Amino acid sequence: MTSGRSFYITTPIYYPSDVPHIGHGYTTVAVDTLARWHRQAGDDTWMLTGTDEHGQKMLRAAAANGVTPQAWVDKLVTESWFPVLETLDVANDDFIRTTQERHEERVKQFVQAIFDRGYIYAGEYEALYCVGCEEFKPESEIVDGTGPFEGLKVCAIHSKPLELLKEKNYFFKLSEFQDRLLELYRTQPDFIRPESARNEVVSFVKNGLKDLSISRSAFDWGIKVPWDEQHVIYVWVDALLNYATAIGYGDDGEQFERRWPAYHVVGKDILRFHAVIWPAMLMAAGLDVPRGVFAHGWLLVGGEKMSKSKLTGIAPTEITDVFGSDAYRFYFLSAIAFGQDGSFSWEDLSARYQAELANGFGNLASRTTAMIERYFEGVLPAAGEYLDGDLAIQRIVADAAAAADAAIERFRIDEAISSIWTIVDALNLYITENEPWALAKDEAQRARLGTVLYTAAEGLRALAVLLSPVMPASTEKLWIALGAAESIGRLQDQPIREAGGWGVLEPGSSVSALAPLFPRVEQSV
Repeated sequence: MTSGRSFYITTPIYYPSDVPHIGHGYTTVAVDTLARWHRQAGDDTWMLTGTDEHGQKMLRAAAANGVTPQAWVDKLVTESWFPVLETLDVANDDFIRTTQERHEERVKQFVQAIFDRGYIYAGEYEALYCVGCEEFKPESEIVDGTGPFEGLKVCAIHSKPLELLKEKNYFFKLSEFQDRLLELYRTQPDFIRPESARNEVVSFVKNGLKDLSISRSAFDWGIKVPWDEQHVIYVWVDALLNYATAIGYGDDGEQFERRWPAYHVVGKDILRFHAVIWPAMLMAAGLDVPRGVFAHGWLLVGGEKMSKSKLTGIAPTEITDVFGSDAYRFYFLSAIAFGQDGSFSWEDLSARYQAELANGFGNLASRTTAMIERYFEGVLPAAGEYLDGDLAIQRIVADAAAAADAAIERFRIDEAISSIWTIVDALNLYITENEPWALAKDEAQRARLGTVLYTAAEGLRALAVLLSPVMPASTEKLWIALGAAESIGRLQDQPIREAGGWGVLEPGSSVSALAPLFPRVEQSV
């Protein structure tokens, strides 16, 4: 079913020293939804996620827990990071860990390649380093400490004191790529999206790039520099390379050729690494730059960015245990303009669940299937003559499907859902206006009743297909209730770009009444 068009998309690789919170979940379900959409459109789709397991922060956490770094990351990934993919119904194709041999060997090959091409040199480095960020801090992110840290320089992001490090290091000639990067941003205006993110990166690069220290010699938890085993590769260089190593860079040319380049979806706080350092590294190696980098906003809770250190992190299971994984996916992907900051509140989640899912989509599905069961003994009626109101529904379905696909191309999942939702609202109104329960009382209106219920069911068929990347569990239940699994085939095999066509459901197929897709939630938060 592949169209040959490659669609390779990645989440950032997550740092597993903390347990996953809803911010990590947000990025992951967004990427999963985009991947599911493209997979269902017949594109040659590959979704990658994973964990970034090296660096000083990990070494210290392991030591504090009295175990080796490898034992520590194994425990974190197994107990916290694999389960969250299941909790959120994520269908990733691969999961890369930077401690895997396939990654470590290919990273060495890449770094050796850019060394051989003359882009790496040895030098001395002295600068303020933040262990939390795992980076030497630019002036703009160094502030004076207050309270217990009075008189010290602290990281603007973590508010923790910075460490002055002096090391012999290897440097990557990042400064040589300034003009080529600016040319890239100019000739491919949507290389970085949204526009606010692009503007920020352009002005950062215009201010001048410094060469990047790409090795550390003060500790050894990392991948060894191939020509100098006293050094390990800087954790960010190691981490960025996962996108290439996971698809066979260096020794599986066919797979790499087929998949690369990728789209990267990242939080805006790691945008510079992905939009500046990463394309420059690829240019140095003579490889294609990514297809694009999309920076989404932060999830704010009580007005603050979520973080473990400030105890604003909320585990995804706190939401899914109450509302289910589909509601989690729907809420975060529809309530926040993708690319902007968004606020999370239990009240908003609860209200949207009730209004849009339970009363809107869920109620539409239950009413329609129940009426077909009641008035036509569970056999889908054929449509008779279509009137203007019926034809209007067909147009709304076709327009919504086209608009949603266009929105997905722009990475605007929120706009795609709001286009699809015009079908939900139109069908609920259509049922209210056509009153099938009144038509059912009059035998002379039997054909009209058939047309109205076929129209509602066929609209639901389109909704099931269009919403399946967002809400795979409830749409599957609806698909089975509509009898579509029997008569048409599996939901995930339906070509999503053709979902707006009309007349796909076969009259005569058996429809069964549906338990509420989104049961009422009794909860006191």
